[in-house]
Amino acid sequence: METVHVKIADLAVKKDDGVLVTFGLGSCVGIAIYDQKSSVGGLAHILLNDSTKFVRPNVTSANPAKFADTAIPHLVEKMEAMGARKQNMIARLAGGASLFNFKTPSGSVGDKNIETVRFTLKKEGIRIASEEVGGSCGRTMRLFVNSGEVTITTAGKGAMKK
Repeated sequence: METVHVKIADLAVKKDDGVLVTFGLGSCVGIAIYDQKSSVGGLAHILLNDSTKFVRPNVTSANPAKFADTAIPHLVEKMEAMGARKQNMIARLAGGASLFNFKTPSGSVGDKNIETVRFTLKKEGIRIASEEVGGSCGRTMRLFVNSGEVTITTAGKGAMKK
């Protein structure tokens, strides 16, 4: 069974078999999306919430996997190209922690990432099946493409199935 490592500001899609895994989810959010009917799964490791705040106007070379508002539509598009259908997709989330005592008046980076991920999934019409977000611990997320099972390992707490 092939394991694909999804790095920070990256995403990957697989069909039928394999494991998609991302490490080091602190304030970043991991988004696992799965379509059970087509056995297509995707995983994104987003770094920041809103591309419009960080990408200069008229710059087309920005990495869409880096931002919640662009990574999710891009991931869905790649999954659909492999036979998935949006109405069959469910999402699981992990990360969005506050690892440092740095907050802005509108919340921590992790809080903003979680909020934008939830908003974007709702806008795409994708239901969130489970979440392991917030807190102050780092996480690892694995999506087993053959079953759609997601495990989240939280630093100091071990693994849980979602």
